[in-house]
Amino acid sequence: MSKQPESIVLFDGVCNFCDQAVMFIVDRDRRGHFAFAPLQSRTAARLLSRHGLSTSLSTMVLVDGERVYTQSSAALRIARKLDGLWPLLSVLWLIPKPLRDAAYGYFAAHRYQWFGRLDACRVPTPELRRRFLDMSVSEASP
Repeated sequence: MSKQPESIVLFDGVCNFCDQAVMFIVDRDRRGHFAFAPLQSRTAARLLSRHGLSTSLSTMVLVDGERVYTQSSAALRIARKLDGLWPLLSVLWLIPKPLRDAAYGYFAAHRYQWFGRLDACRVPTPELRRRFLDMSVSEASP
């Protein structure tokens, strides 16, 4: 990538749902706010370590400058920057964080069961490659 992205989305690179969520974001982020890296990558390990987070997270992570968001907060902050009506989901900030995160956690705990698991991180198409910071898998990944 030629310039530092505004925000970096770290996602589970072997989760079918997470993979589709990344493609959903890409399709609705025409201004290119977001870059992506799998949680299993060296880039993710470096960013998580820099922010004092475990590399065994089971959540989407949004690294936005020096701030880091996980679970429902990450999802809602991502939605705020998407094209179309997605920023209207900001109304969900009215729901207390513990309730939002409980719903997110329930979904995250069942995502492999409901949507399946990939054998490896998918390699993006050449057109999308510039949006992905790292597709290599670190030694510590599951």
